[in-house]
Amino acid sequence: MSLSIRNQIPGTVTAVTPGEVMATVKVRLTGGQEVTAAITRASAEQLGLTAGSAVRTLIKATEVSLATGAVDGLSIRNRIPGTVTEVAVGGAMAGVKVSVDGDGELTAVVTRDAVGDLGLAPGSAVTALIKSTEISLAAA
Repeated sequence: MSLSIRNQIPGTVTAVTPGEVMATVKVRLTGGQEVTAAITRASAEQLGLTAGSAVRTLIKATEVSLATGAVDGLSIRNRIPGTVTEVAVGGAMAGVKVSVDGDGELTAVVTRDAVGDLGLAPGSAVTALIKSTEISLAAA
């Protein structure tokens, strides 16, 4: 199956915590970073997710935010450090490619104004921020 979701990073489930309706799934990415996905409990069960399961994390580029400074006081727990490798600016929006240690590349779509305000350019150190509810999982 082909998907339009650009950000597809392989990983291994380290923990599944089921709740009434939702489950949190911790995934160690190939580069060693850990992210948490919040998916429905039914989906976790249907995928047969348990510690050790191989998965692909799927993150739409429009759901990746970028920060260039300290990231304190936020509820967003998925914080992945990286370096900007490419910025493609359009009329209103921009695509920003971020190299992530050991995990290849993430793409973020942000406003043109954000690129200017943050001074995003190749070589810029950034932190990719992704809410756990915006990470989908696919069985590998």
